[in-house]
Amino acid sequence: MNKMDIKSMYLTELESFLKEKGYPTFRAKQLYQWLHEKYVGSLDDMTNIPKTMKEDIKEAGFVTIEEETRQESAKDGTIKFLYRMQDGQMIETVFMRYSYGNSICISSQAGCRMGCKFCASTIGGLIRNLTASEMLEQVYMTMRLTGERISNIVVMGTGEPLDNYDNLIRFIRIISDEKGYNISQRNITVSSCGIVPNIKRLAEEDLTITFALSLHGTTDEERKELMPIAHQYSLQETIDCCKEYFDKTGRRLTFEYSLVKGKNDTPDHALRLAKLLKGINCHVNLIPVNPISERDFKPGDRASIEKFKLILEKNSINGTIRRSVGSDIDAACGQLRRKHRINSREETDAI
Repeated sequence: MNKMDIKSMYLTELESFLKEKGYPTFRAKQLYQWLHEKYVGSLDDMTNIPKTMKEDIKEAGFVTIEEETRQESAKDGTIKFLYRMQDGQMIETVFMRYSYGNSICISSQAGCRMGCKFCASTIGGLIRNLTASEMLEQVYMTMRLTGERISNIVVMGTGEPLDNYDNLIRFIRIISDEKGYNISQRNITVSSCGIVPNIKRLAEEDLTITFALSLHGTTDEERKELMPIAHQYSLQETIDCCKEYFDKTGRRLTFEYSLVKGKNDTPDHALRLAKLLKGINCHVNLIPVNPISERDFKPGDRASIEKFKLILEKNSINGTIRRSVGSDIDAACGQLRRKHRINSREETDAI
């Protein structure tokens, strides 16, 4: 077995690891329960684990993250956490309270190399992938800090999940394991800008998650202006791949569409979008774009957004306008992390 931290291991891998160290099988189940059912943050909390075994766990790697800072919305209680990983890299995690339960939006990478023009996460590029344990810890740490259980997970924070494919799949399988946290896979959404080969791989994984494609344009030209991935995979190729995904999984698709004033939010755009998605079992999530200081992108007014939605509905396409949460904090993905990095550099320069 390749070296892997304890929290990223499947139960069968933990059993093999501990067997090699001379421990009985039941110790793996105990440890797995502490990690993923009780989601403890410290080895000291594992009261029935022998001291020698804890030393072996430390040697293998026990991943933790620390809260660096947070912003909490006075309007709706949304909390954006900035977490520091063990190598000093920062990631953002957003905790959202809804009437149907608590949701969390987690990051899958430190930085991002996709280059989408409206996203603050990609400014500065990709630093590294997150391990499965670092993705899990965003969920577990947030529950430890808030004291509240999470019922829905969205992998839509910093990074492109399908660019970190193996760690993403490992995260999903562990977080939904009935012997661990046991969240329903139906309550997990994975968002991608459209890495076609990995969408096809995802369709073969026998998962019941929701797949969401970041669309944001109705023609190749529009997508290329906003999303560099469109230079690699055409719009038609991407849509056809999504249809194949539905045929394989039977799971309704979500298409995310960020509305940018004057670029993709006119009635003509709405009609083209309806034509593009005709006959697909899908839902469109309309997202008024979050302004970021590095880009001159602005959302349209409420009336134009409502009109866009109405045109879709008249053409038999279901759509909703994403509820704006955390509007009084750094709402756009990547903003808090980027602000922290800039402030840190300014403090260093001032010394």
